[in-house]
Amino acid sequence: MKKNLLVVLLVVNSLLAFASARRDSTYTLWNTLEQWKSDYQWVDLSFELSPDTPHWYGFNPLEIKPLYTFENTDGVFLAYQYTLSGQYGTHTDFPGHFDPNGRLTHEYNVQDLVYPLVVIDRSAAVAANADYVLTKQDILDWEAQYGQIPSGSFVAFRSDWSKRTAIEYENKDESGNSHYPGWDIEALKYLIEVRNAAVVGHETPDTDSALTGSTVGFIGEDYVLDHGRLNVELLKNLDQVPSVGAIVFVTFPKLKNGTGFTSRVWAISPK
Repeated sequence: MKKNLLVVLLVVNSLLAFASARRDSTYTLWNTLEQWKSDYQWVDLSFELSPDTPHWYGFNPLEIKPLYTFENTDGVFLAYQYTLSGQYGTHTDFPGHFDPNGRLTHEYNVQDLVYPLVVIDRSAAVAANADYVLTKQDILDWEAQYGQIPSGSFVAFRSDWSKRTAIEYENKDESGNSHYPGWDIEALKYLIEVRNAAVVGHETPDTDSALTGSTVGFIGEDYVLDHGRLNVELLKNLDQVPSVGAIVFVTFPKLKNGTGFTSRVWAISPK
């Protein structure tokens, strides 16, 4: 009798242990998410959308038109029509933006939306020279301090340009010429050909500096997109994430044949 009871107890304990282990396994991701929310810092790297959002000068501001209101639906619902360019505010440029054969928005899978985040801070240099270009040497200096940039990274140029008001983004001089920073082409070649970066990001509305764009055109952005990489523009809050150790999410609608679209970008980093 005692022997049978012992067997029953062992079976019950085994079943309870199995159930507990299965439950822990089932809820692993949920537990991980709770840990991320409590133990890590979440930073929004995107501008909110409005007619006043910083954007490239060649695009019109966002237009908002009410389609249905509480007044004309007897208090039932409210809905708007939004008219904006694809590359408006914080946005992602896809290879097809410059390359006729490049990938388009709908061709990206959900696993293509998250990357290790590398932030190269040259904000002090930009404060001293608005026409500053981030060079290959800047990247080598960064790697000497933090280590090799991992393959498949999102590499962001922190310039603190996003701390300006929207009307200050073009930074025109008395002659009407714009002045803002950008990437040097050799720096981009190093990132893509040597370090295999997946995404290039910056706070300005262009990959190239205003000076480069006005003299030789959009050579940097053309290079990035022609090599099948993503180009994310008009980021903000890069001063709130570390140089290494964060991960970044780049999200956008699955727009068929889209060459670019407004994006919600955020990072998760150690506190």
